[in-house]
Amino acid sequence: MSSTPFPPPAPVLIPILSGEAEHFPVRRIYCVGRNYQAHRKEMGSDDREPPFFFSKPADAVSLAGADIAFPRATSNLHHEVELVIAIGVGGADIAVSEALDHIYGYAVGVDLTRRDLQTYAKERGQPWDSGKAFDQSAPISAILAWKGKVPEGRISLSVNGQVRQDASLTDMIWSVPEIIAECSRLWRLEPGDLIYTGTPEGVSRLVQGDRIACEVEAVGKLDFHLV
Repeated sequence: MSSTPFPPPAPVLIPILSGEAEHFPVRRIYCVGRNYQAHRKEMGSDDREPPFFFSKPADAVSLAGADIAFPRATSNLHHEVELVIAIGVGGADIAVSEALDHIYGYAVGVDLTRRDLQTYAKERGQPWDSGKAFDQSAPISAILAWKGKVPEGRISLSVNGQVRQDASLTDMIWSVPEIIAECSRLWRLEPGDLIYTGTPEGVSRLVQGDRIACEVEAVGKLDFHLV
């Protein structure tokens, strides 16, 4: 029997609603940048480029209701509420027409962003990891098992009871099937992968003590507290 110098890390598991299993094991997290037109404008762009991706480590996941420690090394933390796709069937070079067959379900997520570190990296042509891929930077709700369909309701986020982001999922520039197809062209998708699909306009600063509440209509709710 092989041995290791220390116990291997515990698997990252997300609760499942209305599914045949209790938990969804996370493999990888992919994120789409600037996928709502109004958000593209507020971030300084105004065109329909092909979707671009960045990633977060699986252990960046933070489950609904958790306290999240205000991250180190930033004075400008931003919220970005997103619809999250949970992949249940793997594949590469997936056709848009077949993309829905690869979905296990959906969740509500937030892409927490150290905007000052991201901006510093962008200005120098450096990777975004320090701004995007830090501890607890991927809060997520329980996953709703929902195969073969695409949600079309509202997506919203409030901070201390004040609404900051409120839009429709139909405002996405790149649709769920298009996102899956493009992502699978760059990486082979496998069961357990999550894809954060981009955020609408209204991203803004968070401070220690803030309470964040999010909802994607017909998918679920997510709340957490910055401590």
